[in-house]
Amino acid sequence: MTRPHLLAGRFGAATRLSPKALRLYAEQGLLVPAHVDPQTGYRYYAPEQAPRARLIARLRELGLPVARVAALLDLSPQARGVELRTWLEAQGERLAGHAELVEAMVRQADFGGPALSIALRDVPATKIVSRRRLVTVADLDAYMAQAEPDIRAHLAASGLAHDGPMSVHHHDFTTRDSEGWVEVAIACEGPVEPVGDLHVRLLSARREAFVPVPAGHEDFPLVLAVYDALEAWIERNGLAAADSPSETYPGSDGARFDIAYPISS
Repeated sequence: MTRPHLLAGRFGAATRLSPKALRLYAEQGLLVPAHVDPQTGYRYYAPEQAPRARLIARLRELGLPVARVAALLDLSPQARGVELRTWLEAQGERLAGHAELVEAMVRQADFGGPALSIALRDVPATKIVSRRRLVTVADLDAYMAQAEPDIRAHLAASGLAHDGPMSVHHHDFTTRDSEGWVEVAIACEGPVEPVGDLHVRLLSARREAFVPVPAGHEDFPLVLAVYDALEAWIERNGLAAADSPSETYPGSDGARFDIAYPISS
């Protein structure tokens, strides 16, 4: 070992890495000491390792996991820049989504009074033709706009009435950066066969708690406050949601759509 090598403490101070971080990065293979004294166990680093150490520190300051840092270290500076810009854009979108959710939660208080007309209704067993797909909130409108005419066209080709309301069943929680299963459906009567990715199934008779969505709150994220208010109403009345929620287009009382939860008492 030559003299310019630095003990871990001095090297860490020069590169702004703590002893704990240096041990972790050594164990992970990101920054292996140039020499370890077999007698004392002291770790020594070469001066030329400092740029790599500082790069690791900067990447970790971004909140990147160790595995992602390891992958970035192996890239050229140009390729690393492309990856980081792509990551930063995704972070910005995720932060914007978080801001929307916070705004929706803040606005939930707006629905604590009589502004929402929440009620119960009984729905008979219904046969539906539907399409189910994994989508994000950003994809939802386009997916609905495509699925609805496809289903109506299939009903028409089967010789059935095809002008009934559309229902959209949210089987998972869906956000701008998280996909969820969403099912678009049209109710029908009479014989109809599944075709392609269009399926036929029976919705059992049920009681629903529902609410017409007020104007100005139909779109994400504000619609989340309506969902939250309906869920709170169900709990306050000693009821329980028995399945995932759905939206019905058009809604009642002139609303663009209703939100409904099947309930059990």
